[in-house]
Amino acid sequence: MRNVTVAFALLVALVTLFAQHDAVDVASIKPNKSGQPFVQIGMAPGGRFTATNVPARQLILMAYQVQPFQIEGAPAWTTSERFDVIAKGSGPLAPAAPGTPGPIQAMMKSLLADRFKLVAHMEKKEMPIYALVKARSDGRLGPQLTASTIDCATINAGRRGGPPPDPPNFNGAAPQCGMMVRPGGLKAGGVPITQITQLLSQNVQRIVVDRTGLTGNFEIDLSWTPDQIPQGRGDPPPGAPALPPIDPNGPSLFTALQEQLGLKLESTRGPVDVLVIDKVERPTED
Repeated sequence: MRNVTVAFALLVALVTLFAQHDAVDVASIKPNKSGQPFVQIGMAPGGRFTATNVPARQLILMAYQVQPFQIEGAPAWTTSERFDVIAKGSGPLAPAAPGTPGPIQAMMKSLLADRFKLVAHMEKKEMPIYALVKARSDGRLGPQLTASTIDCATINAGRRGGPPPDPPNFNGAAPQCGMMVRPGGLKAGGVPITQITQLLSQNVQRIVVDRTGLTGNFEIDLSWTPDQIPQGRGDPPPGAPALPPIDPNGPSLFTALQEQLGLKLESTRGPVDVLVIDKVERPTED
């Protein structure tokens, strides 16, 4: 598995949790020659998006919501060269459903097409994938996967227009309705099983499809030791507690799934969406 240097995971997650108009009123792109491994991504009220020390490849991943193994034809410089990006949309931020394409993805595609001259298309290819299934023949689930009785639809409706949520606390309980992700850990409340497949895919470098047959929402608490513990994990958002340490002697993700959730990943093959890069150019500095 590739060793991916981790900035703080929730800063990246903000890109999929918030949306704005797809038009780009202002965009500044400059090369970053700092040599630092960290990437910092953030959103601000008023439609402002910032990315510091980010490779073009990462912008493509975020815009098209694909994993690194789902990109073909990207030249080496899209990974090795870094940029500082500031973009401002034409409207305020608005909530968007996690894990689904929103106006922010359309805005980023427009930015890539305009400034990086990106031309790409999607293809279906047969590739190795993992199927997430129940690990036990009797169907019994693990101790850290339990059915949720919380009505998240009502709770989320009541939050609209209210203040932003408190900073995440990975040392405490799972969020009532939502998901917190850190290197080697996941806590979720009131979410369907399908919502964790993208996280699993990012860690095992294959598409993961849900074949558990489980319906409804669940409380999930999953901890594992990454194959390669990331260095320089970044700082949590202002006001948030420090991230808990990663146990170097903990279980692998595959073992943790079975022991803690009663689920397992089975290797199989299936159709996978692949983003083929037809053209991409280095942007002109401004």
